[in-house]
Amino acid sequence: MKAVRSTLLLAAVVLSGCASSGSGTDSSQQVSWWNPLSYHWSSALPWNWFGGTLTATEQGVGGLTASTAMKEDAINAGLNGDYTLRQGMRSQNGQVVSFWQALRDSRVRLVIEGQSQVERIEVMDSAIVSHDGSKVGDAFSDRFTKAFNNCTLASGADARDVACRAPGSQHLTYLYHGDWHGPEGLMPSDDTLKSWKISKIIWQR
Repeated sequence: MKAVRSTLLLAAVVLSGCASSGSGTDSSQQVSWWNPLSYHWSSALPWNWFGGTLTATEQGVGGLTASTAMKEDAINAGLNGDYTLRQGMRSQNGQVVSFWQALRDSRVRLVIEGQSQVERIEVMDSAIVSHDGSKVGDAFSDRFTKAFNNCTLASGADARDVACRAPGSQHLTYLYHGDWHGPEGLMPSDDTLKSWKISKIIWQR
């Protein structure tokens, strides 16, 4: 019996030490750290085991993939809980499209679109890096030497931009934006494009 009591006492001391070895906060904060209801279980997901940086790959962005439901809890988990989410709807090509905006510091960093599941993700956050190391703000010349066979003119709200398929990718596109005073519908010259910057990384199913 003494051995059991000693073991329980030792366990209590160890747990107490772990709980108090953090930031030195008050006891209520220490208790909440051990509360499973307050724990961010998304941090236990496989894509978060080696750090919190999100990556844009062929499968999606971070934990967001084509199988992710267009629901707040699923999207929040896929983004590590690092953003504030805001839902909206808009008309596109005669259809009503549902989307979520992911905000940080009151700025929209991602736009996630889809019906029941995620179909398209627009990344405007320079902290998110693509599979080849590209990120928002990188120059066209960092990845391409010419637009031919690599890029097309973008459409819709981004009609003045140039969309280039990420090298070796079927699902990632880099949207480049820059100064251009030529006629609408004409691709800027390669020399002009050199200084254009990535404004969005787009993943599409």
